[in-house]
Amino acid sequence: MQALIFHAAKDLRVEEIEKPGRPGPGQVRIRNTRVGICGTDLHEYAYGPIFVPKEPHPFTGVSGTQILGHEFGGTVTEIGEGVTRVKVGDRVSVQPLIMPRDNEYYADRGLFFLSEKLALAGLSWPWGGMAEASILNDYNVYPIPNAMSEEEAALVEPTAVAVYACDRGGVRAGSSVLVTGAGPIGLLTVLAARAAGATRVFLSDPNAKRLDLARTIDPDLVTIDPTKESVAERVRAGTDGGVGVDVAIEAVGNERALGNCVEAVRRQGVVVQVGLHPGPSKLDWFSVTCKDIDVRGSWAYPTTSWPRVIDLIATGRLPASKVVTKRIQLKDAVREGFDALLDPAGTQLKIMIDLTK
Repeated sequence: MQALIFHAAKDLRVEEIEKPGRPGPGQVRIRNTRVGICGTDLHEYAYGPIFVPKEPHPFTGVSGTQILGHEFGGTVTEIGEGVTRVKVGDRVSVQPLIMPRDNEYYADRGLFFLSEKLALAGLSWPWGGMAEASILNDYNVYPIPNAMSEEEAALVEPTAVAVYACDRGGVRAGSSVLVTGAGPIGLLTVLAARAAGATRVFLSDPNAKRLDLARTIDPDLVTIDPTKESVAERVRAGTDGGVGVDVAIEAVGNERALGNCVEAVRRQGVVVQVGLHPGPSKLDWFSVTCKDIDVRGSWAYPTTSWPRVIDLIATGRLPASKVVTKRIQLKDAVREGFDALLDPAGTQLKIMIDLTK
């Protein structure tokens, strides 16, 4: 079968590899159908290895080359001994986090995503979504309803990131929210905030094309170019009492954007950091203290969120497919996918790979 394999920075190859064998106890084999290209995948391609282990992973033992892709779904083709949660023929969305399930501090408390031995399909597991098939643990696959498409199944993973960021911020009915960064996670966070009941939503990004796209997705969205106007002033002018937003979510991993969040959030508001910063960043802790605000990290998502996010998408409450701007085949993934997304002048947001063609 064909698979897109990471070898080193700027070295991705579509190669012919052996199909996965029979799944072991507690495992399933799926025919992958759709997979999204994530910002993490782009960072591996541009600068890696970052999350791809250089030494054997402490839980999975994986290192070196890697089939990429952790935003994916497919159809179950075989199940291993003891698997009862899915059956052959089920269409599934993949929850890619792999970790100890017991006898570990976080696992014993149901906080699997916080495990220090965390691995991910597509980054530190023998299989990933950018291949025709994969082997996964039974806890990694969730059946999807008939109302959900294969593309939507692959969008559950990034949407779960966005939903959890809103959860961490306490977004609720009537909230006002600022999101910095109009990438896929930023726009999915806008949609997640709306689904949670936010009534005033602001989006900041210096890319005019992405802001234009954002307004087609949410016509009531207030968009801000931080290179042309003050984010904090624009936000305060658009909130009750001119105090700022209830929640500010930094979704790009940028020091200036994080500073804008601190400035734009109201006193006793919440700043959520979901974008991954490439290194240490400064923060105005004087403002954090004097404004009495909370600053919270948002890492991945609880694995238990999958049924909830599936329901949000399948019912149309969170129309995740709106962030997809291009659909390609696996053979074109490097040039038409990765290179297109890394082009500073590019117009693409989320590119989906169709593995059925």
